[in-house]
Amino acid sequence: MIVDCAIYRDGCRAGTPDDLSDALAEARAAGDCFVWIGMHEPTATEFDSVAGEFGLHPLAVEDALKAHQRPKMEVYRESLFTVVKPLRYDDEHSRITADELMVFIGDSFVVTVRHGEVRTAAEVRTRMEQSPEVLRHGPVAVLYAICDAVVDDYLDIAGELQVDLEELEEEVFSPTGGGSTQTAGVIYSFKRQVLEFRRATVPLIEPMTRLASGNAPFVDARTKPFFRDVADHLTRANEAEEGLDRLLSDILAAHLTQVGVRQNDDMRKISAWAAMAAAPTMIAGIYGMNFDHMPELHQIWGYPAVLALMVAVVVFLYLQFKRRDWL
Repeated sequence: MIVDCAIYRDGCRAGTPDDLSDALAEARAAGDCFVWIGMHEPTATEFDSVAGEFGLHPLAVEDALKAHQRPKMEVYRESLFTVVKPLRYDDEHSRITADELMVFIGDSFVVTVRHGEVRTAAEVRTRMEQSPEVLRHGPVAVLYAICDAVVDDYLDIAGELQVDLEELEEEVFSPTGGGSTQTAGVIYSFKRQVLEFRRATVPLIEPMTRLASGNAPFVDARTKPFFRDVADHLTRANEAEEGLDRLLSDILAAHLTQVGVRQNDDMRKISAWAAMAAAPTMIAGIYGMNFDHMPELHQIWGYPAVLALMVAVVVFLYLQFKRRDWL
């Protein structure tokens, strides 16, 4: 459905148009006006009228309706179509949720289509309406403000992920946490969140590079420095993501190594106790055989001597294993 629709003149909101066709013609004739329509998960019927009025390409319309697109920028004759993925981070559950925001800009119009709970477009509209000097630059200013807001959120989320990663490091390398059977699952879940982050940031590099170079229609050359700033922030977000991914891989490898070392320690301890139990068992087994001609069988000191031998062997083995830190 249409969430908001307004015509902007000289950077200020000039009201809600009754007829899109007349409003667009008026904006193009005035030169300092543009129409901005915001939609939330529109149906095909709802979007057809808007697409027809602004001459949006059918392929772009299909992408905007179906969603589940990767970040990208596509150039059509009547419009420039850009897809970005705003991210939301649930710190309590350490979970990243990706929404989608499509932006059409063209000659005197902007159409934003959002999927999910993202409020980026509405927040950008509110902020820009308080800054007429930015809105005066027209539709490209809206595209810049949306990209800037989305990428700034990426940097904030990267910082929160870094904090969570430090907490995970402390848990893995603590004396008791490294060998937990649940730790590998936690690390793997964290890597899934970083992957979700990567899916939103990496594909956006190419569109931002094109916008920063001015190699896109409907983009004023004077806006190149602003898009370069967004591209720079996006590069920082991607570098942070790559660092997180590498550290997670190292932490997972360290955790698996710790598990292997602890298993080896456990096996050594089990082997040591088994050896100490085997020695008296062997001696008792020998003297439990039914032979008449065995030494010490008929000696009064034979029984205590055998018990003493068992104790001596066990003590000797215990001291040897303890000295080698097997117990």
